[in-house]
Amino acid sequence: MPAKGKYFFNENDDCRITDPLYEKYRYTSQQHPLLLLLLFIAIIFWTILIIIFFVKDDTNMHLAFIIAVCAVLVIFAVMYLLLCIESLFRRWLTLFGVMIWICSLTIGYIPLLERENDFLAWEQVPFFLFIIFTVYTMLPFGMRDAVIISVLSALSHIIVLSVLSKDSQADKRSLLFQVLANAVIFLCGNLMGAFHKRQMQVASWDLYRYTLKCIQVRMKLKIEKRQQENLLLSILPAHISMEMKLAIIERLKETNDNRQMHDNNFHSLYVKRHQNVSILYADIVGFTRLASDCSPKELVVMLNELFGKFDQIAKENECMRIKILGDCYYCVSGLPVSLPVHARNCVKMGLDMCEAIKQVREATGVDINMRVGIHSGNVLCGVIGLRKWQYDVWSHDVSLANRMESAGVPGRVHITEATLNHLGKAYEVEEGNGHLRDPYLESMNIKTYLVVDPRSKQCVSNNHLPKTRVNDGLKMRASVRMTRYLESWGAARPFAHLNHRESVSSDSSISQGRKRKEIPLCSTGRQRTSDRNSSQKGRIEEDIYDEMMSTIEGLSSTNPWCSKSDDFYGFSLIFAEPGLEKEYRTIPILKLKSYFACASFVFFCIFLIQMFIMPKTAKLGISFGVVAIIIVLILLVCFAEKCMKHCSERWLFLRRLCAISEKVETMPLLRLPLAVITIGALLIIAIFNLTTGNNSTANFTRSNDVNGTIYPENQSFGNTTEYFAEKTYYAYCCILGFIACSVFLQMSFELKVLLLSIAVTVYLFIFNTLPYPWNSRVSVNSTRLFIEEPRIMVNIYLILFYVTLILLAKQIDYYCRLDCLWKNKFKKEHEQFETMENVNRLLLENVLPAHVAAYFIGEKRNEDWYHQSYDCVCVMFASVPDFKVFYTECDVNKEGLECLRLLNEIIADFDELLLKPKFSGVEKIKTIGSTYMAAAGLSVTPGQENNQDKERQHAHIGIMVEYGIALMSKLDGINRHSFNNFRLRIGINHGPVIAGVIGARKPQYDIWGNTVNVASRMESTGELGKIQVTEETSRILQELGYSCECRGLINVKGKGELRTYFVCTETAKFQGIGLN
Repeated sequence: MPAKGKYFFNENDDCRITDPLYEKYRYTSQQHPLLLLLLFIAIIFWTILIIIFFVKDDTNMHLAFIIAVCAVLVIFAVMYLLLCIESLFRRWLTLFGVMIWICSLTIGYIPLLERENDFLAWEQVPFFLFIIFTVYTMLPFGMRDAVIISVLSALSHIIVLSVLSKDSQADKRSLLFQVLANAVIFLCGNLMGAFHKRQMQVASWDLYRYTLKCIQVRMKLKIEKRQQENLLLSILPAHISMEMKLAIIERLKETNDNRQMHDNNFHSLYVKRHQNVSILYADIVGFTRLASDCSPKELVVMLNELFGKFDQIAKENECMRIKILGDCYYCVSGLPVSLPVHARNCVKMGLDMCEAIKQVREATGVDINMRVGIHSGNVLCGVIGLRKWQYDVWSHDVSLANRMESAGVPGRVHITEATLNHLGKAYEVEEGNGHLRDPYLESMNIKTYLVVDPRSKQCVSNNHLPKTRVNDGLKMRASVRMTRYLESWGAARPFAHLNHRESVSSDSSISQGRKRKEIPLCSTGRQRTSDRNSSQKGRIEEDIYDEMMSTIEGLSSTNPWCSKSDDFYGFSLIFAEPGLEKEYRTIPILKLKSYFACASFVFFCIFLIQMFIMPKTAKLGISFGVVAIIIVLILLVCFAEKCMKHCSERWLFLRRLCAISEKVETMPLLRLPLAVITIGALLIIAIFNLTTGNNSTANFTRSNDVNGTIYPENQSFGNTTEYFAEKTYYAYCCILGFIACSVFLQMSFELKVLLLSIAVTVYLFIFNTLPYPWNSRVSVNSTRLFIEEPRIMVNIYLILFYVTLILLAKQIDYYCRLDCLWKNKFKKEHEQFETMENVNRLLLENVLPAHVAAYFIGEKRNEDWYHQSYDCVCVMFASVPDFKVFYTECDVNKEGLECLRLLNEIIADFDELLLKPKFSGVEKIKTIGSTYMAAAGLSVTPGQENNQDKERQHAHIGIMVEYGIALMSKLDGINRHSFNNFRLRIGINHGPVIAGVIGARKPQYDIWGNTVNVASRMESTGELGKIQVTEETSRILQELGYSCECRGLINVKGKGELRTYFVCTETAKFQGIGLN
């Protein structure tokens, strides 16, 4: 299980390895679609322009302009096709942007240069404003380049028009004010465009980082899922692991939702019945004596190598290892899929195990051997209890196989007649005489056989070779010789498959092939390195890079105009998930106050323009004064929190105003009215004085010359141009109002469309209904392009900016929705990742104690053998001997399944006691049939036991006694509900033990030592309803205040006669109340 953030890029790495991919991402997500959009708008605009020229029959007067437009149309069309067809032209993107800018400037200047005199300062201002604004918002330039190009565009227009119009007949003072108004317009366009670009750059980077996090979590999630499966499969077979994993996830969900657990009468039982299987039990004879001479590491290495070899043999022979009990190994063939040759598989495995041990014996000179017993029949297999899951099998046939092993012969495979019947004539056998070595086999009249190993006939005696090797190492201890020889087998270490960072490319390829089309997520880049030590991380980075590249390719095919997605509804881009749409509508807009500041600046620019150009009337001043008050009040609401924070403590009104100010960005019902009022005020004030002022038509009468040009009667040429300049600058103010609406980037797209649509409709109506002479031609000699009919020019530019800003707003709305969508996906996947981590933690804690699990996972992961030696550990065995009598296999109890259900309840209730704080130091080791094994004192750091006073040092022995008493009490409660009379038989001993983790494919935590063996004998030789302890343990218990009754001397197998004691459980209930 990977540690958090260890195998994935952190934020510091992003700058180092993701710049090229970020540029590709920005190109795909923003630059490419916006450039295509600009080319589309430009092509349509120039096409309409040419059509209008032909309709108006003005082609002869503007031939150079038409030729230039046609050439630019061809260039733009070629660019559009190249960008649509081939994404490799990304490297030419800047060149395309420069070409578009140059072509646009050329188109802008050609009409000005068609004539040699009578230039006007207000010509082509909206077109150059369009160039400036699109350089920032649509062309693929960085901020510095965009500022340089836009400033050059503005300065070139101001300088060229100032120079060209110095000889104009217009009033010099009016000309100066027009140049100043142009400068204000261009300044406003530059600042609003720069603000727009900056906001989009920040949004793009933030969105990239969110998608980066999302893909990292997704990759972590894939690895977590894979490692979770490996971990689960290391405990349980696949056929029941998924069912149990779903149960864990459901339990976690119920815990997170604070819901009550379902009130079931029974705990879940994950047990299934399988017929026609063969069960093999194998015990290493002489290992106990050898283990007593081993160091902790030697013992763990030895067991892991031996059982790793046995696991390999089991895999080769299609057998499933069930469990390891000390030095006992048992497995089953025919699970989970039935095999007709299950008996042959088990016999072959038994012979291979004996051969492997024989090789060890001959190579090391250590006196060990293998005793194997096999029986064929039916089993119940699965998992019982709530903690420390271990796959196990139960049935009378399993018990018989165990008896076959204990009654077997070292170095031979001992089988029953049932197994022989399944073998056919595959192996030669000889009489086993198991009934002579085991009374149970005699009482059940079980006939047994010993299998003849075919290899024994072909074996050639070469005794001198092993003798030489043994003689070379006679000076070494037997355990050292064993360890060195077994390490040559090279068995994998526990959890090695979990610590290996597996590639997830297969998962990625599967996910790429799915039919469902989703909005893609991109990720971080590939860091190429030659360091072989980082090859694992390199593979992960390559997988992330590959997925990221496919994501960007998918992103290029996803746009807000024509693509279909399961996340959005068509062109409207409304989220398919209703809850997500509501979340998007109410999401806080962190930069909202800057939108109002920009709108205020646009208002100031409009005010300056009209002050420079329009007549200074009282109505003009009053109208701007009213709007200024509205804008200032709105700014006060927005920025009161920052400006009046210190004063608000004394004034209640200011305190409330600051409270409202804090909610502007987060409360839609507050920010929407403020935005509508601000934008509406700007759109109205832009044209208000045109609709309410004197249109000055009284002094104009028709006086057509031969060319059809209108000249005002009794007016000079300067007054005529001033009249048209006023009306034209009103149109320019309207365009600035459009731009002010567009800087509200994250505001509702529908709201912006509504406001802009109403505004453009009203503007077009006003400008097309102005009285004569607005809708007629002015002097041809004094005009360029459409200025001879200002109405057409204004209409075109209003529609151009309206369409451009609407399409731009649509693209921005798409980005904002993507941002919301990916943040939502990141949130969900992060929750899934946390769930996976919790599941893995629970799974691992079900295999290992918490302090041992920390050894294999986490930041300070260790891949070495885990072995630990303890000086004082209390070990308990608690069995329910009556369960063997209770267990029957008949149709009534579903062939023993219902009996196991009751055993599951007993073990599960025992496990639940471990959740009590009092028993937090007690660690369940395993269950063996109906026997429960636990230990206390394993969580203490080895070597620190002697640093504690004796009472605290031995407190866990008293806690173990209390736990044994609690088990008895719990079993009494089960008896009352199930109408049974089960009683526990408990044995407890304390002393030094060795703890370790063995097994690579199915790692298992276990403890070994004389202390464990004696504790087991205390249970097996004990009495029902009593706790039997050794003399040393009883002495400590008496020091702790417990009463013990001497039982006397009893014969203990392998130990001779030992004096034992029974703990007085009735008094112990009171004596142990004060124990911590």
